[in-house]
Amino acid sequence: FKKFYGEWLASLKTLEFDSFSQDGKVDYVLFKNHLEYELRQLDIQGQQISEIQPLIPFAETIIGLEETRRRMEPIDSAKIAATLTELRKQVDERRRTVESLKPKKTVANRAVMATNGLRNSLRNWYTFYNGYDPMFTWWNEEPYRSLDQALASYASFVNEKVVGIKTDAPQTPTTPTRGPGQGQGFQRQITARPGDTSDIVGDPIGREALISELRSEMIPYTPEEIIAIGEKEMAWCENEMKKASRDLGYGDDWHKALEHVKNLYVDPGKQPQMIRDLALEAIKFVEDNNLVTVPELAKESWRMEMMTPERQLVSPFFLGGEVIQVSFPTNTMAHEQKMMSMRGNNIHFSRATVHHELIPGHHLQGFMSARNKPYRAVFGTPFWSEGNALYWELLLWDLNFAKTPENRIGMLFWRMHRCARIIFSLSFHLEKMTPQECIDLLVNKVGHERDNATAEVRRSLDGSYGPLYQIAYLIGGLQQYAMHKELVGSGKMTNRAYNDALLKENRIPIEMLRAAITNQRLTRDFVTSWRFYDHR
Repeated sequence: FKKFYGEWLASLKTLEFDSFSQDGKVDYVLFKNHLEYELRQLDIQGQQISEIQPLIPFAETIIGLEETRRRMEPIDSAKIAATLTELRKQVDERRRTVESLKPKKTVANRAVMATNGLRNSLRNWYTFYNGYDPMFTWWNEEPYRSLDQALASYASFVNEKVVGIKTDAPQTPTTPTRGPGQGQGFQRQITARPGDTSDIVGDPIGREALISELRSEMIPYTPEEIIAIGEKEMAWCENEMKKASRDLGYGDDWHKALEHVKNLYVDPGKQPQMIRDLALEAIKFVEDNNLVTVPELAKESWRMEMMTPERQLVSPFFLGGEVIQVSFPTNTMAHEQKMMSMRGNNIHFSRATVHHELIPGHHLQGFMSARNKPYRAVFGTPFWSEGNALYWELLLWDLNFAKTPENRIGMLFWRMHRCARIIFSLSFHLEKMTPQECIDLLVNKVGHERDNATAEVRRSLDGSYGPLYQIAYLIGGLQQYAMHKELVGSGKMTNRAYNDALLKENRIPIEMLRAAITNQRLTRDFVTSWRFYDHR
């Protein structure tokens, strides 16, 4: 891959950059940024793999077996049997000595996921020959079975003794995945249990890797500066919470006002109708105020599904896009879990969530990005998708979409939630906060139900999202909000023209979005410099 990306970078340099259209220049900068990021990631991933190498000394041999199969090289079944037997001995020996290595919990957790990935690769390798090659099966059926059991036992042992996660049975290997900032690309399938936080481990990537991620997103701020933005925005939210609390008669004790709002939920069975009404209200508001173009087909094509109890342990609130997935308790939940779900998805929290997920948020985004420059999907970023949905929360606040103190508290709760996401996710990756401290921050500083806070942290740290995903909501929103002040506030564009323009460049880093909309002069060696928050 280093050779592959290096050759493409060299190829880019031969192109006549100054002859390109503005779109062409934007695409050039995006592609160059993408290639440079991938090269940096290879170095970071290599370092992460080297950290777990002492815990998986058998990895190279297992990978070698699968690569030999992929090259379709002939094999010696008797020699393979000896190799598998030796591998089993290696696994058993490492199990006896692994605790003496004293690995960090997060490194051990990564090794467990890698072991499960190796076990999956070994199964693919064995299945290819087994039964189709009689000599292979004769020699290797028992050695393979013994090695597979040893790997499963080793993963469970490390999981329980070093990581601290109790496993009732060996975990099923999953197909390794890879994405920005997701370590070396192994994921774990966890069965979450109500009230249990032992499965939340995560894999902090460190400051250097965070800076690489921010550079890729074209954000010229350090992790510490981003945390400071989150803290400043949190202070603003608390002040506004107190104003709404006073309007409800609770004085400055906004926690009491929040409790009042949490208890304003609909009866079981009524949640889908409430979501439909809120969705139609948001559509009407943006159309009545001429804020954005909403195609008729977009209004007709969104759908609704209810979330399973198991899924709610990871995603306690709505998820959205073309299909809004509604979180609300079912008859199978314990009473405490039912109440936490109903309180956490009350009327006013939901009112501030539905437009984020549907229109003018994620559903409208997906509708438009499928129809405008879809080739740019490879450069996709949550700072555009989550950031744009959050930007709408900021804009609708300014336009008095919140009609009552309860509405304002609902909107402020989610803005505080985004502030907390910045603080706890970056602090975790800087190894300044533990998962439990992240949960406590959401409970004490934002007012989350504890089970909902636990699910939120579990989802944030389980490796299925990149390390900047949780900061992308508010930071991406603030970027687009700063552009709104620059272009709409100055009278250069109308609300509708600006908001339509945001949706027509596809899911690209916001600084490149700004360059496209403002026709900013670009060079082939463009370096990010836009300090969007300093002017807020």
